[in-house]
Amino acid sequence: MALASRTRRMLEALVREGSLNWLLSRRSSFSEEFEELESSPSAGNNWIPELSPAANIVVRRCSRILETSSSELQESFNTEASDSIKHKSRYARNFLEYCCFRALALSTQGMGHLADKKFRRLTFDMMVAWEAPAAASQSLINLDDDLSIGIEAFSRIAPAVPIIANVIICENLFEVLTISTGGRLHFSIYEKYLNGLERVIKKMKSQSESSLLSAVRSTRGEKILEVDGTVTTQPVLEHVGISTWPGRLILTDHALYFEALRVVSYDKPKRYDLSDDLKQTVKPELTGPWGTRLFDKAVLYKSISLSEPAIIEFPELKGHTRRDYWLAVIREILYVHRFINKFHITGIEKDDALSKAILGILRVQAIQEISSSSTVCFESLLMFNLCDKLPGGDLILETLANMSSSRGLDWGNNILASGGMYSISALTTVLNLGVMFGSSSNNPSEAGLLVGELAVGEMSSLERAVKESRENYKKVVLAQETVNGVKADGIDTNLAVMKELLLPVMEVGKWLLSLVYWDDPLKSLLFSLISTFIIFRGWLGYTLALTLVLIAIFMVVTRFCNQGRPLVELKVMAPPSMNTMEQLLAVQNAISQAEQLVQDGNIVLLKFRALLLSIFPQASDRFAALLVFMALILALVPSKFMLLVVFWETFTRYSPLRKASTERWMRRLREWWFSIPAAPVVLETQKQKEKDAKKRK
Repeated sequence: MALASRTRRMLEALVREGSLNWLLSRRSSFSEEFEELESSPSAGNNWIPELSPAANIVVRRCSRILETSSSELQESFNTEASDSIKHKSRYARNFLEYCCFRALALSTQGMGHLADKKFRRLTFDMMVAWEAPAAASQSLINLDDDLSIGIEAFSRIAPAVPIIANVIICENLFEVLTISTGGRLHFSIYEKYLNGLERVIKKMKSQSESSLLSAVRSTRGEKILEVDGTVTTQPVLEHVGISTWPGRLILTDHALYFEALRVVSYDKPKRYDLSDDLKQTVKPELTGPWGTRLFDKAVLYKSISLSEPAIIEFPELKGHTRRDYWLAVIREILYVHRFINKFHITGIEKDDALSKAILGILRVQAIQEISSSSTVCFESLLMFNLCDKLPGGDLILETLANMSSSRGLDWGNNILASGGMYSISALTTVLNLGVMFGSSSNNPSEAGLLVGELAVGEMSSLERAVKESRENYKKVVLAQETVNGVKADGIDTNLAVMKELLLPVMEVGKWLLSLVYWDDPLKSLLFSLISTFIIFRGWLGYTLALTLVLIAIFMVVTRFCNQGRPLVELKVMAPPSMNTMEQLLAVQNAISQAEQLVQDGNIVLLKFRALLLSIFPQASDRFAALLVFMALILALVPSKFMLLVVFWETFTRYSPLRKASTERWMRRLREWWFSIPAAPVVLETQKQKEKDAKKRK
């Protein structure tokens, strides 16, 4: 009685101080619990002083789900948690997580929990309480207003329910849900998203219970994830070679099927396997009439099992959102099987990995249902697609594989007290949706539960891998933004920028050429003597190393000298503006010059071919004699002296003493080169090549 009266006086004091004034103005989701606490004699057993009022209400709801009291939950937490988790500064939030994860693990075991409005409100209120869990932090949220949550609360609580989110994609999902609300998630949007999830789950159930691909699915145990092409206004076309057929496209968790449409029925389905290692390639493709590449609305599938790639087209009047969606979901199934094959995952762990991919596709379908925006990036909402895109995504998958193999699956949702982890596996979630797997144990009690990807009061190894990968991705995006910011339009402008960037190199080149041409004999002689001494003593490698060290010292000194100063921008003199015709002429001239360079390169190669094959014996004999002479010199002369000879031959070529003889030798070399005929070339068409091959046979 003393404890009950003390609790009553505490609640009355809170009302007098205004802490619960928000209850008087409106009835929120917490109102009934507060009224019950005020009127209940045993309220003291359900009130924890370290928690805020909102957190106390959430803990009380969790205790009802777990059929225990708040005080007993607190005692269990104090017994199981380590000292670091029970630290005073983190106690309130960690205890709240402990209660939330335990309650969610139990409440998500049954079917239909997603349609329960109380469950929806509970998960959202958990996020609200997570943002202000301690008694001193209640003022951080205003419960009078329309409650909303931030990305940290969503990323912490939502992944505890695998159908709602997972650790890898939760931040991207939150950004999609809050694109119109300024980075805060309101309950109305959250409930709309859960309604969308409920609808796509029912759709998936109906597809699984239908007769589509019944003969194939019964033997393979496959589940239908998506069907398209059944509506005449949204056809699906298959291009194989020059033939095009309309039909129905079906995606399962193992393969892609296309059923060509005949007069009144569908043809036998073609199977494009996504599960076996067939070196598959799935990418966007352009299509058009008579082989033209005009419309970016198709997906190309290629594997070693096909003689030619198959192209699936998704015609639509505007954009290519439909194709992008199918490309993403097909790749998700392909990537999850690559993950399974790479890490040799089998049994229940394999089914759990497939379940993660299935839940990701369901989330994307729900976003499509509730979002009118066509700018949603589907790859960012699918975990295996995202891991393929993120830097360090392979480390995320490796961590995920290690978690699967090291823990085992606990289907009974047993609590790991040593780790303080409470969650439910993706496989259990899919089973609760009513879509059974053909493989693995059919008796949940005989297997174990994969303890989830969340740990009370600390980051799991998967969360750390995801965080590190996202930080690296932000650096890549920032670097790419700087790259995009300095790109200039126009060939003339880009040439001007390149000329300015290469100016220091060009100046060094001019200085070296002035030494080679002996414009200043004193400098050239000094340079030649120093170079001779370095080569003779064998210090060439040390010289290169010293050059690299000097460059590094210059960078360090420049960094400290420019610290705190504004960024030095490269100033380029803009070329005179060119109209469209002048730009086209400049492009044509550049193409002509490039063509001339290619022609000159081909002539050089054809002349060497003629020399090597002795097509013209006289020239080949001279070339062979020259090669033998060079081989003798390389074999008999030490490398040090050979290097000195090459240096002096190159450097003194244009000296005043050798200029006339050098010009004479260069003239003779040019005359000899131009006297070498080129090997003949015959251009033949593909048809002529096939005819010649038949004749030889």
